[in-house]
Amino acid sequence: MAVKIRLTRRGRKKKAIYDVIVADARSPRDGKLIEKLGTYNPLTNPATIVLDDDKTLDWLLKGAQPTDTARRILSHKGILLKKHLQVGVLKGAITQEQADKKFEDWLKDKEAEVAGLTDSLAKKKADEAKAKLDAEKKINEAKAEKLKEKLAALVPVEEVEEPAAESKEEAPIADAAPVEEVKAPAETPKAEEKVEEVKAESTETPEAKEEAPVEEPKTEAKEEAKTPEEAPKTEEKAEATEAKEEAPAEEKKEEEKK
Repeated sequence: MAVKIRLTRRGRKKKAIYDVIVADARSPRDGKLIEKLGTYNPLTNPATIVLDDDKTLDWLLKGAQPTDTARRILSHKGILLKKHLQVGVLKGAITQEQADKKFEDWLKDKEAEVAGLTDSLAKKKADEAKAKLDAEKKINEAKAEKLKEKLAALVPVEEVEEPAAESKEEAPIADAAPVEEVKAPAETPKAEEKVEEVKAESTETPEAKEEAPVEEPKTEAKEEAKTPEEAPKTEEKAEATEAKEEAPAEEKKEEEKK
């Protein structure tokens, strides 16, 4: 019976994980197995491989044949190299100590290579994230500039700033004008009174002007100011003047009747 070291699938859809097994070459992929040697997860970067080195080496020395995929996995883990060195020890070409030392040197180099690969992948991932962030920043800046242009087209900045500058320049003149207007009437109240008197005189009718020269109150005041001795004399004069005025008037009436 031919014995194979191969992979068997498990896990859900698009999340497959494989087991490294020893099984009969005639059994199906997910059929009966003889022994499980480890696991292989290709979804990680780098791939995760967990194997039992001693059991795998024992099955190889017994004659188990790995498939192509299983061979690459065993080569990556150094199990095929270890088998080659062990065959040399069995044949007496090298000692066991020399074989162990060669395998340890190879394992150190392999670990350094894997560590370097891991670091490069992490650095590449960080660079991609940074580049993506920079691209997003540029896109956001471009969008912000476009938005500013649209706003500037709707409300031009120059048209808004010019009236503000003009108002600043004209503000002192506007403030000074009311001060002068307030001070002028406060300093010259007499001039306003004279203007009002002139307006009142201009608005008076001609009849009012003719009646204005009557100075009867003054004469009365003067007569009152005279002494009691002179008062009868003035009364007699007034009666005489009235009699003279009435005489011509009566003569005129008689003439008219005739």
